[in-house]
Amino acid sequence: MSKDNKIYIGVIGAGKCGKKLKEQAYAVGAEIAKAGAIVVCGGMKGVMEAACQGAKDSGGLTVGIIPGSDKSAANPYCDVVIPTGMGEARNVIVVQTSDALIALHGKYGTITEMSFALKQKKPLISLVKWDILPEVITINEPVKAVEKAIELVQNDSE
Repeated sequence: MSKDNKIYIGVIGAGKCGKKLKEQAYAVGAEIAKAGAIVVCGGMKGVMEAACQGAKDSGGLTVGIIPGSDKSAANPYCDVVIPTGMGEARNVIVVQTSDALIALHGKYGTITEMSFALKQKKPLISLVKWDILPEVITINEPVKAVEKAIELVQNDSE
């Protein structure tokens, strides 16, 4: 928690999403605001924009930590825009700024934020069950896993 006793809740999820996911993100943002907490997000479109809009519509404060350097690239519902110029590396800042995080459906960026949150022992709540993505190869034996990694790297360099 911050010195001002405000709770900062990170909302993470897809940068592009459909109506149902936007509705979920909007509701999360609205509930964060109603609880008197501050929404922290990546400041762009999709889940981030919907969560910020929900918070704003409920009288809340929003912080967008954007990947680029141009503040105007943030979604219009961000009260405070922090341009990092760091690209996706800004995900660490989103997590570090948050006291807890709420994950909605997303892909690799969301998964990295979830990983950072777990590593930093931040409370992490997800609205969806996270199964391993199909692109991930699962091998339970360390030796075979290393062999497969080396094989794939060698095949890729040929």
